[in-house]
Amino acid sequence: MAIEVRSNDRVDIVDVTSDVADIVAGEMQRGICTVYVPHTTAGVIVNEREERLCSDIKNALERLVPRDEGYGHDSIDDNADAHLRATLLGESVTIPVRSGELALGTWQSILFVDCDGPRTRRLQVTVVEGCVGE
Repeated sequence: MAIEVRSNDRVDIVDVTSDVADIVAGEMQRGICTVYVPHTTAGVIVNEREERLCSDIKNALERLVPRDEGYGHDSIDDNADAHLRATLLGESVTIPVRSGELALGTWQSILFVDCDGPRTRRLQVTVVEGCVGE
């Protein structure tokens, strides 16, 4: 199954937790859910969806991988920083499912991070039924 996500800024963080939860609720009682980003300039993370923290994440990505550093790939697309940032974030997360719900911690959310927006992206959501420990 897929989720379509629209980013509004070059680096943007979009909470997709409710979209993923809607898919999981209709699929199974126990198992795992994997959210995968099939894009090389975006990532997905599990963290707190709090405005100041999201700003901190964006600022940290800029400090770790500055936009205008003269990367080799910039001669092709001028977006090497987005590729490098996505590499740091990772392309997937896996969350346990219990009683038909995502077993996230109190403050955890599934966050899509676009590093080369704004644009529309698709996330792939895969659910696998099975035994998940308590």
